[in-house]
Amino acid sequence: MDKLFAKFATATARITGSPGAFIVCVLVVLAWAVTGPIFKFSQTWQLVINTGTTIVTFLMVFLIQNTQNRDGEAVQTKLDELILTSRPRTTSSASNG
Repeated sequence: MDKLFAKFATATARITGSPGAFIVCVLVVLAWAVTGPIFKFSQTWQLVINTGTTIVTFLMVFLIQNTQNRDGEAVQTKLDELILTSRPRTTSSASNG
């Protein structure tokens, strides 16, 4: 399940972080704004954009957190490898605690 979600999160992050996705979002907001006079700027008209942006934001928080966690783990692993390979080898080594 974790690997499946990681693949999904990576693909989604790649797509949503693209210029094309940004342009689509701008077009959606512009389309919503243009329809304001048609719906007389009603509460329902406002609720549509508020609900949509809230749902997208809520879901993206989890995707971004997952991606950051994986990136952090990868950096930590690389740092650990660098530390291990840069230590001088001695016959008697002291413990660092």
